[in-house]
Order: sequence, then C-alpha cells, then structure tokens
Amino acid sequence: MANQITEETIEYVSILAKLELSGEEKEQARKDMGNMLEYIDRLGELDTTDVEPLSHVFPLRNVFREDVVTNGDGSRETLQNAPEEKDDMFVVPRTFD
Repeated sequence: MANQITEETIEYVSILAKLELSGEEKEQARKDMGNMLEYIDRLGELDTTDVEPLSHVFPLRNVFREDVVTNGDGSRETLQNAPEEKDDMFVVPRTFD
C-alpha cells in the first residue's frame, strides 16, 4: 500500500469532521481508511482500455419536449370574468396615491 494512514492524518481528519475520537476509535478509523485506500489501489490495477468513459451511470436522454401551444393563454376568457377591463387588462381600485 503506497499510502499509509498516520496518527497525524487521523487527528487532522477528526478535526475537520469535528469528531472527538477515543484512542480505540482512532485506531479503527486508521484501519478503515487504510482498507479504503487498498481498495482504491486494487481498482487502479483493472484493465480499462476497452471501457468507454461515462459521465453518468444511467443512460441519459433528452427529456425536453417540443414547445407547442395547445390551448392558448386564456386571457380573453379570464377577462370576461373581470368586473371592469380596459386595453386587455383588469381595472382595479387604486391602492396608493
């Protein structure tokens, strides 16, 4: 294993994570991190020459649809319910002077 996890590394990570670890927990964290690095090293040994790089693990497709107006904006029907209307707008009471 090229990367050894030191006591200083564990102390630094516990400070960043705002964790107070006992001596036993620090030792377990050191072993766990070492195991993770070993696994990453093993993944680096895989032959990926014929594997196409992916940007996402699931197949992506364009989910956009054609932007077609199907029922219009309904402004005429809406203005028919207005008590008063002028120039295709609602007339409302004045709220400030």
